[in-house]
Amino acid sequence: MNTNMNDPADRSAAAKGQFTLSVEVEFAAAHHLRDYEGNCARLHGHNWKVIVEMTGARLNAVGMVVDFKTMKKAARAAAEQLDHRYLNEIPPFDTINPTAEHIAVWFFDELSVTLNQPTARVSAITIWENDRSAVTYRA
Repeated sequence: MNTNMNDPADRSAAAKGQFTLSVEVEFAAAHHLRDYEGNCARLHGHNWKVIVEMTGARLNAVGMVVDFKTMKKAARAAAEQLDHRYLNEIPPFDTINPTAEHIAVWFFDELSVTLNQPTARVSAITIWENDRSAVTYRA
């Protein structure tokens, strides 16, 4: 297929599939797991890594689905709410366990409000609590 990316019709044709964009942010926080038998029942902390994915098919006039800068700003703002905090004291984690799964859903919900638009949406959040353990939430 010969495309001219300066032609809006060709930009649409180039985007017949889906684009997935991702950005990464980090935060450090402590927590413990209630009603859990094992070491994680004790107070401990992680340097959490959060990967935010957005999916869309349409490119804007600049040729982007969403500006990475916009995604990073929103992800950083969400992470700052948890950074250097004791998660068990922050709603909703004061009533539900601050597991990686619940943290992923929290980020998904927070970022969907600020980032979703008619042409693109938050599609997945991956939470790494260390270099070997991660969970991905997709909706």
